[in-house]
Amino acid sequence: MNEPAQTGGEPIEARLRRALGTRSIVLVGLMGAGKSTVGRRLAQRLGLIFKDADHEIEAAAGLTIPDIFAIYGEPSFRDGEERVIARLLRAGPLVLATGGGAFMRDTTRARIAEFGVSVWLKADLDVLMRRVRKRGNRPLLETEDPEATMRALMEARHPVYAEADVEVVSRDVSHDRVVDDVLEALVAHLDPSAPPAVAAQ
Repeated sequence: MNEPAQTGGEPIEARLRRALGTRSIVLVGLMGAGKSTVGRRLAQRLGLIFKDADHEIEAAAGLTIPDIFAIYGEPSFRDGEERVIARLLRAGPLVLATGGGAFMRDTTRARIAEFGVSVWLKADLDVLMRRVRKRGNRPLLETEDPEATMRALMEARHPVYAEADVEVVSRDVSHDRVVDDVLEALVAHLDPSAPPAVAAQ
């Protein structure tokens, strides 16, 4: 377990909680970027509730996401996703991992900006593909060439993800190291006048 990073005697987690106030931390990015894994650990470090929007959608619908796509189509799924994220953000502060397409909706981006701070977990293509191949529940990758599909998603979505408040590279290091990176980036964004905090290695 990492020791809390400190600056001026105050743990980085305490500084961030104070700077956040009632706002939530919302993780955005492509499938395989590590939003759920990093989000869960980030919430633990900050003493916040963690929610995964995809899991909440499945619970609300009583169906898996692949089944929702198959039965109702992507537009219906996106409508439900928008409603679930709005509900979760009203219950903040929390750490929320969103599905890869959630941030593409103007209304959802506006709601995240109103109630939270957005963090784009950005990963290279090879990292994403290595991770998503471990799980088979990716409806958007049910194509003849999943890698080409992922490239197309990156091209379409990266310019929109770039509107997030904070960008952190999700790379092949320990999840705790990425969590440290997120903490440092958020403190720098929310409390720029403070001296930089370097999380413990």
